[in-house]
Amino acid sequence: MRPRDRKVVVVGAGPGGLAAALLLRQAGLEVTLLERRDVVGGRTSAIEESGFRFDVGPTFFLYPRVLEEIFGLLGRELREEVPMTRVDPMYRLQFGAGGQIDATPDVAAMREQIGRLSPRDVPEFERFLSENRRKFDGFRPVLESPFGSWTDLVSPKMLRLLPLLRPWSSLDGDLGRFFRDPRLRVAFSFQSKYLGMSPFRCPSLFSILSFLEYEYGVWHPTGGCSAVSERMAEIAVETGVDLRLDEPVREIKFDGRRATAVHTDQGRVPCDALVVNADFGRAMADLVPDRLRRRWTDRKIDRKRFSCSTFMLYLGLRGRQDHLRHHTIYIAKDYERNLREIERDHVLSEDPSFYVQNAGVTDDSLAPPGCSTLYVLVPVTHQHPDVDWKQEAAPFRRRVLDRLANVGLTDVESRIEFERVVTPDDWDQGFQVHKGATFNLAHNLGQMLHLRPQNRFEDLDGVYLVGGGTHPGSGLPVIYQSALISSRLLLEDLDLPFPVPPKTATRHSATVSGSPVP
Repeated sequence: MRPRDRKVVVVGAGPGGLAAALLLRQAGLEVTLLERRDVVGGRTSAIEESGFRFDVGPTFFLYPRVLEEIFGLLGRELREEVPMTRVDPMYRLQFGAGGQIDATPDVAAMREQIGRLSPRDVPEFERFLSENRRKFDGFRPVLESPFGSWTDLVSPKMLRLLPLLRPWSSLDGDLGRFFRDPRLRVAFSFQSKYLGMSPFRCPSLFSILSFLEYEYGVWHPTGGCSAVSERMAEIAVETGVDLRLDEPVREIKFDGRRATAVHTDQGRVPCDALVVNADFGRAMADLVPDRLRRRWTDRKIDRKRFSCSTFMLYLGLRGRQDHLRHHTIYIAKDYERNLREIERDHVLSEDPSFYVQNAGVTDDSLAPPGCSTLYVLVPVTHQHPDVDWKQEAAPFRRRVLDRLANVGLTDVESRIEFERVVTPDDWDQGFQVHKGATFNLAHNLGQMLHLRPQNRFEDLDGVYLVGGGTHPGSGLPVIYQSALISSRLLLEDLDLPFPVPPKTATRHSATVSGSPVP
């Protein structure tokens, strides 16, 4: 059978689904991409109203190398398709306990800032970068490969990595080998919140997250991260993917355990293989009968640990905020308590940590002239009986607006032209995110590598997973990587070759603060 006679259905046009659709179409398959909403991107889509544009979810574009590889396989250059600016300083960290850091990959400038907080810790910055460079280089092949069973854990390659990975240590504990000042440990570990986890419980492996920022940069795609999803969708349609918006999948049809078709309100769509990019927990409950699942039954999913959620404010304001960095992160004075209240106590903090994006200082396409967008994210518990968002949303909004004064934002409410509030209930109901856990399954040691739902889904035949719910995990770079892994496995199973880069691919140039760099 020729590749174009093979039919693949991709459920969900989030970043992983879009990437998989592009790769599988490039391999010659007939690809149908079904998206239940009227826009692409999932949690990496846009909110647009009254001339204001916001990213719904991710606002940091990290480690572009993975998506560059995918675009290269299509014969395209990522930065030609989606212009990007490297943000430097990457972000301002404002500590409730006192002090601040404007994080920058400029080593000399970073040493100076560390010295203002803790002079004795200055030499440790470069040692941290050096060790994590070796850690990332060693672990990268694991992130780029399927992890099918426990036997992969005891391979010689993994055993050699153990002294670097230090799986017996938490992220905060591991950083204690470098930085005595607790604020500096937070500065290099708060990135665990990208995974929805506390650095006091997160495995030490994830020190590579902050390393990636310093080594490869924090980027802003013009138009936001959602612009990347939108351009991927345009390319998919240009190359022949049948993209259908507003067409939710209602049912997956099986022959035994093999997926053979999906049903939508418009009819039956047959498939030789099925790629699921929908939220894992919700997709299993809604689309796959429990009797067909052995390892990932409803009961077993309910016993898993899920990430935190987020409370969101999307604010379109009169006036610009040019005094505020592109990215600003406020760290609660008692950060450990704040995280404990999110993950263990399931209550709303009086002094919450939060993140503010003021993208207008880099990209003036996101708001009308003389106006600005503020994206405010507050990590909170996922859905839990102890928090009733119907009662708590309004007072918590007031609390968050008041706390913006901690980063120099006052008189915000009187200047609001547009506002949208998103709570964990909205993530659950509007975005179909299980428990409103925006970062999916937690990334503790019991839910990583082969213990995560596998890319070639182990409970069903002909079903492949992409997105934050499978290996390697959450975050845009690894979600794109999941598409590479799962697409390769799917093509192997159909006895078809993986795409190779066309000879016409050219070298790209990027932009750093408006200036070209190699």
